[in-house]
Amino acid sequence: MKNLIQKILIVAPMLLLLSACDKGFEEMNVDPNKYSEVVPGYLFTRAQLDGVSTNFTGAAYLTIGQSMQQFATYKEVPAAGDKYFNYSYSTGNWNAYAGTGAGQGAIVSIRQVIDAVSTSPLDVNKLSAARIWKAYIFHRLTDMYGDIPYFDAGKALSDKNYSPKYDTQQAIYADLLKELDESIKAFDASKATFGTADLMYGGDITKWKKFAYSLMLRLGMRLTEVDPAMAKTWSEKAIAGGIILDDADRAVIAYVDGSQTASRNFIASGLISTDYVTPGGDNVEGGKYAKTFIDYLKNTKDPRLNVISIVWTTTDGKTFTADTTTALQSGMPNAAYNNLPANFNSFSEPNPNTLLKYSTPLIVFGNAETNLLLAEASVRGWASGTTAATAYANAVKGGMRQWSLFGTGGTISEARINAYLAANPYKETGTVAQQMEQIQTQKWVSLFLEDEYEIFSNWRRTGYPVLTPTNYPGNLTGGKIPTRFVIPDSEETYNKTNFIEARTRQGGTNTLSSVVWWDK
Repeated sequence: MKNLIQKILIVAPMLLLLSACDKGFEEMNVDPNKYSEVVPGYLFTRAQLDGVSTNFTGAAYLTIGQSMQQFATYKEVPAAGDKYFNYSYSTGNWNAYAGTGAGQGAIVSIRQVIDAVSTSPLDVNKLSAARIWKAYIFHRLTDMYGDIPYFDAGKALSDKNYSPKYDTQQAIYADLLKELDESIKAFDASKATFGTADLMYGGDITKWKKFAYSLMLRLGMRLTEVDPAMAKTWSEKAIAGGIILDDADRAVIAYVDGSQTASRNFIASGLISTDYVTPGGDNVEGGKYAKTFIDYLKNTKDPRLNVISIVWTTTDGKTFTADTTTALQSGMPNAAYNNLPANFNSFSEPNPNTLLKYSTPLIVFGNAETNLLLAEASVRGWASGTTAATAYANAVKGGMRQWSLFGTGGTISEARINAYLAANPYKETGTVAQQMEQIQTQKWVSLFLEDEYEIFSNWRRTGYPVLTPTNYPGNLTGGKIPTRFVIPDSEETYNKTNFIEARTRQGGTNTLSSVVWWDK
C-alpha cells in the first residue's frame, strides 16, 4: 500500500508540495521547480495529451493493430494481436489511472482540473470542456476493460481513496451520456474558456459542442446490440444537436518536431522507436503491414494506399527509396512466421513521408467517422434530412481529404476521390447487412492510425470487417481474435476485494477472450 500511495502522489508534476514544517522554514520545503498550486489550464493541456497517448505501442499498435489485421509480425513476443500471445501488452492503458511518464495519469489530471474549476460560476465553460474530456478518457477505458473504477477513480489525492470500487459498464455509460448532455447545456458564450491551453479547439465553444454530440453519437451507437431503445434515443439526440460533419470542425491536436518528446506525435514516435527505424533491414518488433489490409486497399483501388504505404527499394543495397507504387505493395500474412522470412523486405510498411514525422497531427475525432455513424443511423431509420448514401460519400471524401494534413505526400486529388466512389458505390439497394458491412469496413480504413481503439470497439459491436482469426500454436485464446484487454495483475494486490468482485460479475475471467457488457 505504501508503494501504491507513493505512486499515486507523484502522478501530476504541477501538484502543490505541502510543507510539514511549522518553525519558519517553509521556504526550504518548497520545490522551486514545481507549481505551488494547480494551474487548471496547464493541467488541462496535460490531460489532453495524456488522454490520447497512453500505451500506444502496446495497445493500439501491437494488440489492436495486429488483431484487426492492419499490422503483422513474424516474432512471437510482441504478437499480442498477431498470434494472440503476451497479454501484458494490453495492460498498459491502466496507467491512465496513475503514472508519471508521458501518456500516464490522465484521470488524475482531469479530476484535478474539474475540482479546480468547479468552485466559480465564471469557470463554467472550463468545467464543461473538462467534463467532456473526462467522458472521452473513460469511454475508451471502459470499452477496453469493461467494468472499471469510475465514480471513485482519481480520488486518492482529494479523498484518500486508494481502493476505488469497480462500477458496471452499464452504469458508466449512463453517466457518460448524462455528463455529455449536461456539459453541452452548461456552456455559456459570455464566460471564459481555456483558450490556447485547449489543444483541440482553442476554447471554441461551438466546436466543443459538436465534439460532445459526436461522442454522444458514438456512445449511443455502441448500445445497438445491448439496448436498442437507449441507442436510438441518444443517437437521435446527438444528431439533432449537431455533430462534426465538416473538415473545419474536426478535433485535431497539432504536434511539433522538437526536443520535448511530449510535443511530438506519439504515433510517429512509437512506430519509429519500436519498429520502423532504418530501411532495408529487420524491424525491432518484426512488424509490417498485414496482408488483409493491403489486399483490401489494392482490391478497392483505394488512393490512401499510396499515402500510407511504401516498400523500400534499392539498386545498390545502400541507397533506399520509399516507393509508393501500387503494384509493389504487399502485406505480410498474420501468424505466418516465427523467424525472419526471406522476403521480409518486400512487405509494405508505414510511409515515412506522411506517418513517421514527429510533426504530424492527430485527428482525435474526424468527420469521416461521424458521417459513417450518420449513415448507419440513416439505415436504422434514426436520421432524417440525409440519406445513407450521401453520408457515406461525405465520409469517404472527408476521410481522404484529411490526409492532406500530413503534408504534400498525403494530398489526394478530388479526381481520385471521385474515381474511388465511382468504383465502389454505396450499396443503396443492398440488404441492411450489406450496407452495414460497407459502412463499418469503411470505418476500419478511415480510422487507421487515427483511432485504433474505435476500430476495435466497432468491430466487436458490428462484426465488420469480417476477419479470419489466426490459430498459431500455443495462442492464449483458442484461435479467437481478442475481445477485451486484460486488467493488470497489480489490481489483485492493491485493490483485491473490488477487483475480484468485478471479475466475478463479468463471468469470472480476466483474459483476452473476455467480453464487455455491450459486446453481444
